[in-house]
Amino acid sequence: MFDSLSDRLTGAIRSLTGKTRLSEKNIDEVLGQVRTSLLEADVNFHVVRDLVKRLREKSLGTEVPAGIQPSEMFLKLVFDELVGLLGGGDPELNIRVAPPAIILMVGLQGSGKTTSTGKLARHLRDDLGRKPYLVPADVYRPAAVEQLKTLGRQLGVPVHDTPATGADPVAEAQKAVEEAQRQGYDTVLVDTAGRLQIDDELMQELDRLQEVLKPHEILFVADAMTGQEAVNVVKEFHDRLDLDGVILTKMDGDARGGAALSIKSVTGTPVKFVGVGEKLDALQPFHPNRIAQRILGMGDLQTLAEKAQRAIDQQAAQRIEKKLFTNEFNLDDFREAMVQMNRMGSFSSLVGMIPGLGGMFKQAKQLQGAEAELKKTMAIINSMTIQERNDHTIINGNRRKRIAAGSGTNVNEVNKLLKNFVQMKKMMKQFSKMGPADMMRMMRQGPGGM
Repeated sequence: MFDSLSDRLTGAIRSLTGKTRLSEKNIDEVLGQVRTSLLEADVNFHVVRDLVKRLREKSLGTEVPAGIQPSEMFLKLVFDELVGLLGGGDPELNIRVAPPAIILMVGLQGSGKTTSTGKLARHLRDDLGRKPYLVPADVYRPAAVEQLKTLGRQLGVPVHDTPATGADPVAEAQKAVEEAQRQGYDTVLVDTAGRLQIDDELMQELDRLQEVLKPHEILFVADAMTGQEAVNVVKEFHDRLDLDGVILTKMDGDARGGAALSIKSVTGTPVKFVGVGEKLDALQPFHPNRIAQRILGMGDLQTLAEKAQRAIDQQAAQRIEKKLFTNEFNLDDFREAMVQMNRMGSFSSLVGMIPGLGGMFKQAKQLQGAEAELKKTMAIINSMTIQERNDHTIINGNRRKRIAAGSGTNVNEVNKLLKNFVQMKKMMKQFSKMGPADMMRMMRQGPGGM
């Protein structure tokens, strides 16, 4: 997400490094790079023009305080503008109402609306403690009703029994709300019909649903891969329905980020969630300040911590930590640690959240190489017996050949893993003997301090 834009913007800001002040000349030079970066990311032309104009006015009218570098000052100005561009405050759903809260999911066909409905139900239940009820209201697309019912079964979330064909979607949605009220479900998600393009028949049906259900939230699901076309469609729907928010899907793909950076300014509708994968837990709330931090290479430790808290078994983590510092850590523990990390998502999805690390893996091949290396390590350890994982010293030549054959690797790769594991254990043993002062001294000295 935003990888190319991040590289270009941070490069533009770095060009101010070493400058003693923000002059008209160097400001215009860096703003030219900023303008190009945003346009290449498919940000709306008018949005880019206005943003660059504001940045120029603020840069020329702001004194750089003593002790602050011009590049740092400009970075802060760009950060503030990006946060505003992305919507300002954190997203909130209007669901603090007398139950059931009703959420109408709308969008064009193929945008991922039904899958996003399931993902949002999981988020509401697992992250917000809600009791969601799913309502299939797309009675036109073949298997649309069954698709939502399948998602409901996977999640363990109840789904209204809408007939697959011949049903009136408005009447069924109305019955579903009444059923949810009787059963004590506090949030109703209505998956409406989509079309390949906007037409009067679709909009009239949505008008009827809005009039009868009086939803508390109308969320438009847009495909981020379509760029500015997504922005235009959001605007058309917003003019008719007065949308409350947008869910951008496929943000983990090749989307350049232009839609996310343009939607709020062009339509007045904030992005509230982004889809970052195919799994049902791959829906993230859209926090403008965190996104701006990631775009500018500042990381996103808060989201990383939240992912870790949800994904990692805390008892297992404490057990592994204890064994690390008592020198009892073995290959089985190492395997468990990797399993825990894998639950947080792919390596490539985590890199950008760690300040300074994203720049070390600019090329996709580097990320793919890191992912492949982790998979290879897991395959090698999985090919060991439990005795070998518990005591790596028993792994002799014959065992190494068997492990290599079983993991689809070679003996050299098995040897490399065992060597790296031994080195890691030695390092952890040194850490366990250090006091706070020793650790601080080593950190000040850098990697060569030991």
